[in-house]
Amino acid sequence: MEQTLSLFVRSIFVDNMVFAYYLGMCSYLAVSRNVKTALGLGIAVTFVLTCTLPINYMLENYVLNEGALSWLGSEYAGIDLSFLSLILFIAVIASFVQLVEMVVEKYAPALYASLGIFLPLIAVNCAILGGSLFMQQRAFPNVGTATVYGFGSGIGWLLAIIGMAAIREKLSYSDIPKPLKGLGITFIITGLMGMAFMCFSGLKI
Repeated sequence: MEQTLSLFVRSIFVDNMVFAYYLGMCSYLAVSRNVKTALGLGIAVTFVLTCTLPINYMLENYVLNEGALSWLGSEYAGIDLSFLSLILFIAVIASFVQLVEMVVEKYAPALYASLGIFLPLIAVNCAILGGSLFMQQRAFPNVGTATVYGFGSGIGWLLAIIGMAAIREKLSYSDIPKPLKGLGITFIITGLMGMAFMCFSGLKI
């Protein structure tokens, strides 16, 4: 239980997808103009990460890895389908993104309109694919751990985009030099927030 809680906290603060690895920056920079829109996209990203990581974990360990198909019989023990992992991971992610897009369009048309092209672009959000690739790299012991990591990574991305959106809303009332207006000041603030989140790396969790 302690290891699971530690993984959850680390995935939010220490291994934050935006501030530790700078993944998902295109959506992060483009949609973080107001808190309401940022919250909608952040929840969508969290949902997709939480749902796709356990599915990709099971695909990895019960279908794709060498010997993973041994449960079908001894004659399948030598089959290695790991070369298909990237394609299948993206297919799973795209399926869930399509589901999210349909739900948002039906029940929150205003949010759907404000997100525009960035809602379907969750399918190619490198933070989501990065979560599945980190899952491969870290070799989690079970599907529950992978799910916790996916949920924590989504919460970390959600906090990052909401924090930036709140700051950018306040910046609209600030006297910013013309050369830094827009993306200029946003990049500077992102760097400062990244350095702030580095302080969590010293915590013994």
